[in-house]
Amino acid sequence: MAADMTSAASQVSSPVGIVAGGGAMPFAVAESLAAHGITPVLFPLRGACDPVRVEKFRHRWISVGQLGRAMRLFREEGCRDLIFIGTLVRPSLSEIRFDVKTLRLLGNVIRAFRGGDDHLLSGVGRMLEQDGFRMVGIKDVAPDLLMPEGCISRAWPSDASKADIERGRAVLTALGPFDIGQAAVVIDGHVVAVEDIEGTDALLARVARLREEGRIRAATGRGVLVKAPKSGQDLRFDLPTIGPRTIEGVAAAGLGGIAVIAGNTIAAEPQAMIALADAKYLFIIGLPA
Repeated sequence: MAADMTSAASQVSSPVGIVAGGGAMPFAVAESLAAHGITPVLFPLRGACDPVRVEKFRHRWISVGQLGRAMRLFREEGCRDLIFIGTLVRPSLSEIRFDVKTLRLLGNVIRAFRGGDDHLLSGVGRMLEQDGFRMVGIKDVAPDLLMPEGCISRAWPSDASKADIERGRAVLTALGPFDIGQAAVVIDGHVVAVEDIEGTDALLARVARLREEGRIRAATGRGVLVKAPKSGQDLRFDLPTIGPRTIEGVAAAGLGGIAVIAGNTIAAEPQAMIALADAKYLFIIGLPA
């Protein structure tokens, strides 16, 4: 699943700042940057990023709502180029302690919060860019972490699964402008669940529960999880992600496999993910964008 960095990456200035949320992806991005000769500096978000794993990297802790301090630290570390990666439970505005810089931008901050995650991240990104920083995406600096086109598992989708994949893509395309979610489950042509604020893991758990309750009566091994970026989404932010945990959820939900958009989906721990899919006879396919 290796890939060369894009032409945009040749313009990336080292070091690159990684605003790091939860999960393994911030560290995978940091390791990929280092492998390409670019120094990563992590700016872990308090309450989200793993405090043990971050110790391996050069880092400076930051907090949500402290834009002024974050910008000062970015400059102190020489990071003009920044990337957002990792999970984050969105706090309410009342929970955030704003610094002076953020208060000056409060109108922009409030507007950024009035929408889905992509709207929030792109809004914060625009504020940073107005201060001289540049937001870059994984497509630019770590394309080796992106899902390739084609089937990467031993199992392949059946004709019925292919029809479900097309239905799932159509549903996500229709929902994209509403910034609702990036995933849907389709079984035998029926859209049985769509991702909401709880995320993909909760979506799959819901499908598994519906099976247990007898609400879904299709045979085990039928149906597909389809993931795709939202239409019009800024692809530097909040790309769909799959990994071993997704495979576990798909298996528990009794589905046949996963279909995602190649080049626009992050594949976390790909070797472990593929091995687990093969062990459970599930397919993983990257679709043309």
